[in-house]
Amino acid sequence: MPAREYIYPASEKEDFYNIDNPYFISKIRGSISKSISSLYTGISNTFILFLLSTLNIPDTNYTGNDLTIIYDKISSILSNIGTQNVSIVHYGKDYSLSLNDSSEKLQANFFLDDFYSKKEKDEAIITYRNNLLKLILSGLKKVSKKLNNINAKLNECNNMENCRIYGELITANLYKIDDSLRSSSITLNNYYDENKEIIIPLDNTISISYNAKKYFKKYHKLKNTFEIVSAQKIEAENELSYLESIVYELESASSIDELDEIYEEINENNIFKPNEKSNVKQNKANKRKVHDTFEPLTYNVDGFTLYVGKNNKQNDYITTKLGKSEDLWFHTKDIRGSHCLLKCNGSKPKENTIYTCAQIAAYYSKAKVSSNVPVDYCFASHVKKPHGAKPGMVIYTNQKTLFVNPEIPN
Repeated sequence: MPAREYIYPASEKEDFYNIDNPYFISKIRGSISKSISSLYTGISNTFILFLLSTLNIPDTNYTGNDLTIIYDKISSILSNIGTQNVSIVHYGKDYSLSLNDSSEKLQANFFLDDFYSKKEKDEAIITYRNNLLKLILSGLKKVSKKLNNINAKLNECNNMENCRIYGELITANLYKIDDSLRSSSITLNNYYDENKEIIIPLDNTISISYNAKKYFKKYHKLKNTFEIVSAQKIEAENELSYLESIVYELESASSIDELDEIYEEINENNIFKPNEKSNVKQNKANKRKVHDTFEPLTYNVDGFTLYVGKNNKQNDYITTKLGKSEDLWFHTKDIRGSHCLLKCNGSKPKENTIYTCAQIAAYYSKAKVSSNVPVDYCFASHVKKPHGAKPGMVIYTNQKTLFVNPEIPN
């Protein structure tokens, strides 16, 4: 704090420089990494886990000799701090000190710059993704509400046939009913149901014949509503499915470039109003033009090239532009995922090759952490994109299905 004397942080942990090997061994209980990091100041859990991995020593099932090796290794590294013998290496998503294990020497400024640059980049991706996700979730909420209203209207149409039957039964029996009758209901024989008696509600403010006309009018109104709303439901379900595919893309995106492509896709499809789009805080990377050429992921599978789309625009590209009739197309069955295309170039892939491609397709789907995932595959010639369909939306036929565990080749 300003104008305050700096005081070195107090800690109840011990100084590793002041202990010997027997004392060190006597203090270890259970997990080596947790014990050391909790006992000695300045030593992190990550550092110990890194040493255990390089020395091939288990964290829990260890011997006294293993602990001596760990003690000697830590002592050696600490005694060399300040010399050119210590380096910093990546370990997982973190860093660790190492002794002559890297050509990169201990340059604190470089690693601090590297750390904060990566952190800034990650935060930019998270912010960008969250802004897009907020936009998509808002759209999902609107479409879901729209779909609920449509389903409510369709439920109202469930009585459509009853209205027609009521009108026909009243009309068929008008000759024996007093048209001046004013009643809240009438009982007639239903010739649609083995002449069983049926009670038909009536409006007692109008005549019997007008009740029949009223039922026919309501029937035609519900029929028209049913036809219109059924088409609206298909459109809303397609829109909902498309927005859910965007959510999957956002969850899978790992770079600004990939997020740029998704944002560009949203702009091109006019899903949202201009003022909604303007709320997306764009990264500087947005100011440049998104790639004119697509760069899907590629895998070499037994000499064949497998293309994997990272978003809907790439999915359309590899399926409709890159794919030839003899190529094989893969996609998880009824599960959101990437389109995958195996370029065959006139050759016939073996069953093992097809199985590996199916595993990759399962890996790049929402079923990534599942097992026994169904993956459909067929010739690219059997995959069609309906006219006016949203990006990434296709229909396919003549498919076969494999059940695989998601995996990518080493």
